[in-house]
Amino acid sequence: MTTSDYRSNPENFCYRHPDRQSFVLCQRCLRTVCAECQTQLPVGVICPECQGEQAKNAKVTRISQGASVYRARDIRPVATYVIIAITSLVSVLQLFPGIGPFLTQSFALFPPLLYPQLFGYFEPWRLLTVLLVHGGIWHLLLNMFALWLMGRTLEPLIGRLRFVVLYLLSGLGGSVMVVLFGFDTSVVGASGAIFGLFGATLVIGRHLNANIKGIAVILAINLVITFLPTLLGGSLQISWQGHVGGLLAGFLVGFILVKTKRLNQRGMQAALLSLTAVALIGLLVAAPALLG
Repeated sequence: MTTSDYRSNPENFCYRHPDRQSFVLCQRCLRTVCAECQTQLPVGVICPECQGEQAKNAKVTRISQGASVYRARDIRPVATYVIIAITSLVSVLQLFPGIGPFLTQSFALFPPLLYPQLFGYFEPWRLLTVLLVHGGIWHLLLNMFALWLMGRTLEPLIGRLRFVVLYLLSGLGGSVMVVLFGFDTSVVGASGAIFGLFGATLVIGRHLNANIKGIAVILAINLVITFLPTLLGGSLQISWQGHVGGLLAGFLVGFILVKTKRLNQRGMQAALLSLTAVALIGLLVAAPALLG
């Protein structure tokens, strides 16, 4: 082939930039692509159109290890954003003089209100609505930042529904621990659920052989902050019960997820998660007897 023949052949030039000569072909469609149009993959390069098609078809993401698999249909942490939005809205409403005190009094966790034999009230919603109200703007911002930090990694890995279940079960675990070890205290905040996300991330990350040192250090620092005011006898009160209860629940849910992650184990996974919820509720029912 002569030089003029080579230059006149459009297949020797980028299909998107006809003035740019290239020797690289897209691995999928075999069209010539220049350096600007190339997307590097482990097995070669692909063109922009093939990259877009691949991204469209990759809405079902598989993170596999051997014969096991986690599935997530969308990598966007939508559930995380929704939880942040709802929690932030409730916390903003707390700032209004009329509705703020009402929300705090109605949503905060005060264990005696779970047992009608004590005050004649039965308000079980407080076990979860406690996650929506906070003790101030900094309390809210710290929790929501931690939720965003953990959710954007964890939710795409385990899926939206599992993430929501993990969040709620961790929050419930924190509330149960408050009932058992802080019965006369009033608690607000999503910290129990946040600690549950830390716990599940450690378990899942360890199972996937990921580097979890950073998460472990952050968790350790938060645990020190949790117990430090109590040890020093300061005026700042932090519910260690909610934090530890949420963390333990997160550990348990994370363990369930990694042990039942095969596609044919969905039924067992749902059953074990339901059993976890039943066990936590059972502890609440038995709390009066346990507390004497």
